[in-house]
Amino acid sequence: MVGFGAKDFNLAIYIANRPPLDDYQNLSTIKALRPEEAHYIGQATGNHWRKIFNVSAKFLFELYQENKQFDATFTWQDYRDIFLFQAESREALLFSPPSFEQADTIHIVAGKAYAKQLKLAHLTWLDEHFAVSTQQPLILCPYLDYRQLSNARITQLVALVRAIRSGNL
Repeated sequence: MVGFGAKDFNLAIYIANRPPLDDYQNLSTIKALRPEEAHYIGQATGNHWRKIFNVSAKFLFELYQENKQFDATFTWQDYRDIFLFQAESREALLFSPPSFEQADTIHIVAGKAYAKQLKLAHLTWLDEHFAVSTQQPLILCPYLDYRQLSNARITQLVALVRAIRSGNL
């Protein structure tokens, strides 16, 4: 597995590309981001990666908000800067194809084009934006961009992850 995050993740988000910086082009393992590294990548590469990290942070903040005891002033921006794809986070942003060997892991493939490239089978479309696998804990969602994975769709993605975790999907 290649990407950013915790080696013992239980939630994996898969995307087709990686940051266009030398340090990440030759990455061959899962690398935990350091605090503020997402900010550095966003600054060094432009708006595309800033959006990926921001949308990921919004999603994960909303997903974990009911389980973690966040202070009332803690925001998704704080989550991005302090926890996102770090060693203790239990999540990963992966540039390699999905591997379903990890028990109790939910897999999220971001983008229809990437899902088509991966030739994912056994998908049931819930609407024009989301599909789920009938055989794996897998969700296909819009790409990690504000226009495609809007706040309303982030809430829908959170509900799908919670449904899989509770055995209701």
